[in-house]
Amino acid sequence: MIPYVCTRIRELRLEAGLSQEAFGKLLFVSQDTVSLWENGRSLPGVEYIIKICNLFQVSADDLLGLKPY
Repeated sequence: MIPYVCTRIRELRLEAGLSQEAFGKLLFVSQDTVSLWENGRSLPGVEYIIKICNLFQVSADDLLGLKPY
């Protein structure tokens, strides 16, 4: 099962019309790293979670799939 964050990164990237390569360049990571994230083989660290949230103007709760209690 792929973690929600992986699916959400792909959704946000596609909504923005970015290729994996272009998205990676914005974050200073390789296309391979983006692919690993989106396929659930690796998870972005906190530093990249923050960068992704800032880039797409979403909350960490949204990116991570957290629900209010």
